[in-house]
Amino acid sequence: MATIDLIVLGMLKKESMSAYDIQKLVEYRNISKWVKISTPSIYKKALQLEEKGFIKGDIVKEGKMPEKAVYSLTDTGKKEFERLMLEIAAKPIHIFLDFNAVIVNLDSLPPEIQQSCVTDIERNIKTLKTYLEENIHEKENIPEIPETGMAVLQQQYVLVEAIEKWIASVKKDLLSNDK
Repeated sequence: MATIDLIVLGMLKKESMSAYDIQKLVEYRNISKWVKISTPSIYKKALQLEEKGFIKGDIVKEGKMPEKAVYSLTDTGKKEFERLMLEIAAKPIHIFLDFNAVIVNLDSLPPEIQQSCVTDIERNIKTLKTYLEENIHEKENIPEIPETGMAVLQQQYVLVEAIEKWIASVKKDLLSNDK
């Protein structure tokens, strides 16, 4: 997947690191909250990118730790990174929200189950909003956090607020349909 390629190449453009370090950075930056990326996919992607010549792995041993591959971007990888940046930026934006599969099928359920589904979605959105508020507050005064990383968190926060408003209108419609 091009998005995972771009994430891995982008991290390696900034500094050389192992697949484990990439995975830890993905966790730390909460990238899996906004891009479908898993730990196994990072390791697999590192091997694929190396096979394609975009990254180069050097085996290193630090102290008593086992050997590990530390990856760095090749010149071809730098060109691929730039190509992917331009390609993905030029694509139409798609926002996939899994809960929309529930929304489009609400009318197939009795009203009380419809309410339950919407209430569950609303609760999960509130949980996400709280998480984002805490994350933004925790990271807003840390100079090492890139402005672009904060921009993504703020973007998600705005989206969550919009979804909250939308859910309120869905709930209102459900209540008026019950009458």
